Amino acid sequence: MKTGTVFYKLTGSGNDFIALDGRNVPPDQVTPAVVTALCDRRHGAGADGVVVLDPRTDGDVHFAFHFWNSDGSAGPMCGNGALCATRLATVLEMAPAGGEVRFSTQAGIHRGWVLGDNRSEIELPDCDLPAANAPVAEAARERWAMVCTPSVPHLVLEVDDLDAVDLPVRGPGLRNHPALGPGGANVNWLASKGGSEWRMRTYERGVEGETLACGTGAVASALSLGVLGRASSPVRIWTRSGLPLDISWTAKGKRATSIRLKGEGRIVFRGILGTVPTPRQ
Repeated sequence: MKTGTVFYKLTGSGNDFIALDGRNVPPDQVTPAVVTALCDRRHGAGADGVVVLDPRTDGDVHFAFHFWNSDGSAGPMCGNGALCATRLATVLEMAPAGGEVRFSTQAGIHRGWVLGDNRSEIELPDCDLPAANAPVAEAARERWAMVCTPSVPHLVLEVDDLDAVDLPVRGPGLRNHPALGPGGANVNWLASKGGSEWRMRTYERGVEGETLACGTGAVASALSLGVLGRASSPVRIWTRSGLPLDISWTAKGKRATSIRLKGEGRIVFRGILGTVPTPRQ
């Protein structure tokens, strides 16, 4: 990456990103070292991840969505990142401002729409409904471990006291649990707020810590609640930042279809890179 490169700081309920225009920064120029340096909150711009919007002029999508976690690892998709990218694509004129935004990811083609009040909406590809009784040892006061993969794999657990969860201690072991596969999964804890509203905290793989929100985690949590009969579509999930994510879906047999996620997708500022931060050991 060159001095003078324009970047965009985006936030989805406090889950924040550095976004790059693929017309100026091809995805193959975004190395793990560049990602970790840019995401460094002391020496770089600071973010949970990096997104590149690579425009497409052929086929049925407006751009390809490329995503890296702050540790430099590539991810198949990111819900809040996609909410933000939907809005940015219209600003960059890659997609129509008033219409449907279509983008490809490693997890399939997604659709998006820009809403008012700095909110966006995306529709995820169909996925299997969560599997109950995941083979994960639940700690005291944790209940009904569920596994679900709405574009990204997640483990979901219910607790009574969300603030009492010791994420730095509990998170790493669950995130890397052998039962979740070689790549592990994000881990979400849910507590009821009453009615169809719930609070959520997430330990994210690739960030290796708590983030203020997780879009696909909210979807996995809502689908888990639906399977257990604890809630029905739509469900509102309150993130750690205090901002809501709204999820709706249709259950057909063992599959979830028409999966929609609404939440903040805000452009915070546009910046110009002085020098690429030096990667830290």
